[in-house]
Amino acid sequence: QVQLVESGGGLVQPGGSLRLSCTASGFLFSIYAMSWYRQAPGKERELVATISNTGRGTNYADSVKGRFTISRDNAKKMVLLQMNSLKPEDTAVYYCKIVDSRNYWGQGTQVTVSS
Repeated sequence: QVQLVESGGGLVQPGGSLRLSCTASGFLFSIYAMSWYRQAPGKERELVATISNTGRGTNYADSVKGRFTISRDNAKKMVLLQMNSLKPEDTAVYYCKIVDSRNYWGQGTQVTVSS
């Protein structure tokens, strides 16, 4: 079965950094683009970043461009999100998702940016 497991969230001060990981199993990881989404309380889930199946193409939300970097390791079946210069407005649950018409999501990992 498809499984996506996010990890790496936590509490960090403004300006700090975190690296999120998504470990995938149960599907042909290397042929799918992957995305990170986030959802803050009371807000809609928003797309943060997407990476192509090869890792050669990436897209970012304007709110995170220049601060976040999405990457992947197909050998490890893993998607990473390096988050630098974190702001309080980055506080949210971060989710990993396969770019596919079927809605496969991870369980999410909490990121809290607060001093």
